[in-house]
Amino acid sequence: MSINNITQNLENTSSQGIDWSLIQRDMKNKLGTDIYDSWLRKIDFIEEMNNYVLLSVSTRFIRDWITSRYLDQILQIIKRYKKDLTRIEFKIIEKETDHAVKDNISSNEKDVNVSFIKDTYLQYNRIDPNKRFDNFVTGKSNKLAYEASLKVSENISHYNPLYIYGGVGMGKTHLLNSIGLSLKEKHKVMFISAERFMYQFVKSIKSNDMVRFKEYFRNTDILLIDDIQFMNGKEAMQEEFFHTFNALLDKGSQIIISADRAPNKLSRIQDRIKSRFAGGLVVDIQKPDAELRNNIVKQKAEELNGFYANQLNISEEIQKFISTEIKTSIRELVGALNRVVSFSRIYDKSPNLSEVKVVLKDLLNIGENKVTIDLIQTTVCKFFKISKNEMLSSRRSRYLVRPRQTAIYLTKILTSKSLPEIGREFSNRDHTTIIHSVKTIEKLKENDLEMTNNINNLKNQILYNKENEI
Repeated sequence: MSINNITQNLENTSSQGIDWSLIQRDMKNKLGTDIYDSWLRKIDFIEEMNNYVLLSVSTRFIRDWITSRYLDQILQIIKRYKKDLTRIEFKIIEKETDHAVKDNISSNEKDVNVSFIKDTYLQYNRIDPNKRFDNFVTGKSNKLAYEASLKVSENISHYNPLYIYGGVGMGKTHLLNSIGLSLKEKHKVMFISAERFMYQFVKSIKSNDMVRFKEYFRNTDILLIDDIQFMNGKEAMQEEFFHTFNALLDKGSQIIISADRAPNKLSRIQDRIKSRFAGGLVVDIQKPDAELRNNIVKQKAEELNGFYANQLNISEEIQKFISTEIKTSIRELVGALNRVVSFSRIYDKSPNLSEVKVVLKDLLNIGENKVTIDLIQTTVCKFFKISKNEMLSSRRSRYLVRPRQTAIYLTKILTSKSLPEIGREFSNRDHTTIIHSVKTIEKLKENDLEMTNNINNLKNQILYNKENEI
């Protein structure tokens, strides 16, 4: 747009309402056709107030997406036409056409829509035929969760919702899978991760397919959602999940949820959702004790013997060693056994104890504490005299930012976790935030002796449990 045209538009609109079509044209030119068609086209003009303009979009998600990425640029474009406007306000107005379409869909048409979207969603259905109740090894740490899951598979809505929580690799996914496997022949079953639910939610908004999204998820008989903690901070998705949750309960569908912590410990999840979770049966899976670990290794070794044509001989001594030394999770326990079995098959020999120690060297933690993110976070919080909730919060007070950056830096250098993995453990922070934190501490160490000493002292406590050095 030329200078003369801008001037003319300013003169024309100084005493009258702005022309939204001109704003739309400029948004498209400035921000690009793709962005405009995907997001900005969805904005409707409502009215111009004293010093701001009131716009509308159909969902909170679209509003949050636009305001976080394009609000300043949109305001600049608007101010070119009327400089007195200093801010933008959004109102959520659900499109009437959505209701009209939904109301006018016949029963047969609805079936077609569900079938259509089913092809999209079922490719992400995570049901694994190898994760069954009959190969889930039980012990004191997981007995209650197992019994509750079995009861639900025999009588849906017996415990509704069923909420299973525990650390990574403890068997939560196995139990959800077993429930889905038991019920899928007679019921519509959807087994999906929270991350995948979020992906499909965003995809449906972008493609204007929310009606079909809702139709599909609200017509399932059994909804299993894994790792619900990944919904934290996603307000728009939580809103949709809340309504889906209520719709399923109202029609008597069974909901089973897994998470890495109890409902009341979930961060940045709406209180009303946590209340719904707590209103059902909440069971936990604890770390496996020595007896359970031994039984798991024994059973998995037998399964592997039956799987391979040439018999494997993993001695009782080796099995005992693995179950004794690998204490963190069932997943790592089975993974360790698989490594030893692979070694045996590659070299066509039964490994001795020394060879096993070499094969499992990165998993073994003989004579020192294993470094976990939780240990790092706890140690740093104790050092700086703050709570873990404060560290993981979104607050940016200086007394919280530096400990948070320190914990992130120590996690990066003391663990093998990737940047996205570290971000997830720090309340789903973006990997760019993780990079910035690491670089900040590295720079401070170069010129700040106190920071260097703090880092060294913290490392000593984390690695060697030397509290007296702090």
